[in-house]
Amino acid sequence: MDRYLDEAIESICESIRFPSTEQPPLPGKPFGEDVSRCLAHFLALAARMGFETHDYDGYAGEVVFGDGTEEFAVLAHLDVVPAGNGWTEAPFGGVVKGGKIYGRGAVDDKGPAICVLYALKQLKDEGFVPAAKIKLIVGCNEESGWRCIEHYNKVARMPETGFSPDADFPVIYAEKGILQIELALPAEGDFSTLRGGERPNMVCDLCEAAAPAFPEKLRAFGLEYAAGKVVSRGRSAHGSTPEKGVNAIYPILGYLGADGALAMLDALKTRLGALKDETGALTLSPDVIRGGMNEISVTCDIRYPATLSERDVLSVLDACGARYRVTHRQLPLFTDKHGPLVSALLAVYEECTGQKAEPIAIGGGTYARALKNGVAFGPEMEGDDPVVHQADEYISVDRVKLLLTLYKKAIERLTK
Repeated sequence: MDRYLDEAIESICESIRFPSTEQPPLPGKPFGEDVSRCLAHFLALAARMGFETHDYDGYAGEVVFGDGTEEFAVLAHLDVVPAGNGWTEAPFGGVVKGGKIYGRGAVDDKGPAICVLYALKQLKDEGFVPAAKIKLIVGCNEESGWRCIEHYNKVARMPETGFSPDADFPVIYAEKGILQIELALPAEGDFSTLRGGERPNMVCDLCEAAAPAFPEKLRAFGLEYAAGKVVSRGRSAHGSTPEKGVNAIYPILGYLGADGALAMLDALKTRLGALKDETGALTLSPDVIRGGMNEISVTCDIRYPATLSERDVLSVLDACGARYRVTHRQLPLFTDKHGPLVSALLAVYEECTGQKAEPIAIGGGTYARALKNGVAFGPEMEGDDPVVHQADEYISVDRVKLLLTLYKKAIERLTK
């Protein structure tokens, strides 16, 4: 185990050092140079281990183990969200300090992807012969549109069953539906430009407006003034858990006196938040804002209960008089929580941790919903620091060690 652990840690650090945020496309590199290099690194690592590998035109990669007639998928991703602000460690340094591997992608999702690869290596080295063909599929566009999965489905065959190591333990049986909408709001207040947020699935941690400075008002809203701009600083978090962050958009809207925009956002949060089921209540996070003299545009990330429909959400938007367009959508995931896939993974989790557990639902969206019979399985646990999409993202060395054991046992049990 120590050999695999040491090698896995070094490989995770190497992968983090590729700043694999989507960039403008290049020939044969649909998401830019750095994403392409990260994919090449992962596939080269798998090839050195003796696995069959495939590069699907730079959109996604695949590592194949076994040649059974049935197929089993593990879906992870190598792209990351932008680093954002507030780091005390280099976001793409890939360093180990105090038993933690720091860097963007450490836990979402490069660390788990590489742990699955080393779990396959352990099985291979032990002579395990899977009854199913195992496909470890790594996408390159999970954080910004899923074109990687769309392309994979055109050029390869997606297995029906599997898991994604890109959420929480013990097992995620349901994921809320995802809608991202662009709201058109009135441009109230004295400003020439307004800009905040980097991605629709990251809580806005920095918002700036070119506007006059009023010292008392700045203090009242906790804002700064620099280089002719009013500056609001927040704390990022995953768009599916906005309560874990501090949104920098609201104070600036308050400072500018954008009462109509604030009223619409509050109305939508209140009305939509009343929609709920066993997978939780709907959440709305306004994460990207752009504004000029005539209009303010706010892109909101909506996670709606898994048993509801998109129409249930849009009807509330319509009733509130919102002017919007849908920019991204993903249907919910709802898998039988008493079925064999969930039961097997729960058993593995309980054996490896000694903790009795029940399947859970989340607001995040993983590749599990790309499968007919899919779930999410780790790597986070209850009580973990909320580091996904935040500054100083890390994965602990102890967690890497546990993942190597968990994923090895899970794949072995589900494919023997």
